[in-house]
Amino acid sequence: MLFVIVILSIYFAAILLLIYGFTKVKNYDTIGLKPKTSFTIIVPFRNEADNLPILLESISKLNYPMDLFEVILVDDDSDFKFQILDFRPERQRTSEALQISIIDTIRVSNSPKKDAITTAVPLVKTDWIITTDADCVVPENWLSALDNYIQTHKVAMLAGAVTYECNNSFLHHFQQLDLASLQGATIGSFGIGKAFMCNGANLAYTKSLFEELNGFDGNNTIASGDDVFLLQKAIARFPEKVHYLKSENTIVSTKPVNNWKALFYQRVRWASKTTSYQSNFGKLLGLIVFAGNLILVLSLGFWIMGSIPFLQLLFLSLSKFIIDSILIFKTNRFLTQNKIRYLVLSNLFYPFFSLSVALYTAFGKYEWKGRKF
Repeated sequence: MLFVIVILSIYFAAILLLIYGFTKVKNYDTIGLKPKTSFTIIVPFRNEADNLPILLESISKLNYPMDLFEVILVDDDSDFKFQILDFRPERQRTSEALQISIIDTIRVSNSPKKDAITTAVPLVKTDWIITTDADCVVPENWLSALDNYIQTHKVAMLAGAVTYECNNSFLHHFQQLDLASLQGATIGSFGIGKAFMCNGANLAYTKSLFEELNGFDGNNTIASGDDVFLLQKAIARFPEKVHYLKSENTIVSTKPVNNWKALFYQRVRWASKTTSYQSNFGKLLGLIVFAGNLILVLSLGFWIMGSIPFLQLLFLSLSKFIIDSILIFKTNRFLTQNKIRYLVLSNLFYPFFSLSVALYTAFGKYEWKGRKF
């Protein structure tokens, strides 16, 4: 029992530290400065003909001068080629046109997404690069908020928030709560000066920083991680120039997956890069979260076998539920106006799901975009 208390005490301390860090990162919503920063939005994609017009439509509605940004779509061997003519924006500004180009990925590594970005970077003529995904929608003041922050801070990399557009299913809301916990950990780690994670669907950095870091050299044998590995390399070299932009004006929305198999493989893909982190804090936090979930599952087994009383199991479960929910509530309130649903059911299911992902990651393969890794 003492061992269980020690592990959960460490877990509680870690989550409390992230909650504290989350509150330390202040909201930034300034968009009133005259636009100055030039951006190139890089979008790697594979078989996204249905999603790309929706993304491009949202980009075409950005509240930002069109001569200050362009879009490079990088096709990773799609089965059917997406054509610019397939996109016809509902609203186009007078005498302005959205600058879009499509190129093919040059594959040189085991990571299609990293190869896509690396292929596009030499073509970038702007100061700043932003990466996002083909199944995303960007808010209209996305670039304005980024530009204003860049103008008022000495920064070379900016991480931003991502949320889901959910229906009413348990599957979708489970993903939203899981993402809220990940986003909470991301923001919290920035707040305590231990940033180790970000999301490539909303990540901005200067072209010069990418080149100075030699891009993805050193981790391109890992299929995933175009975002976190670059972030960790940047923090190792220029910690003062890597910030989190906690702004409702820059929250990018994306689609949750629609079946449990796809969700499981997605989380396995995300988890597969943890052991390769440069961040010792990130590795330690991953281990603490794994141990916290493992203790809860083992305690359930001990109760079933009659080794511990039900009240002890209830106390452990409620304690973890409360501390987790505080971080989730704070993050979800920032990410979306939607009410939290299935919170209790998600918390009961999550330890089993998380452990399954962690164990499978150590031994199994996963599928992504029709490929096996």
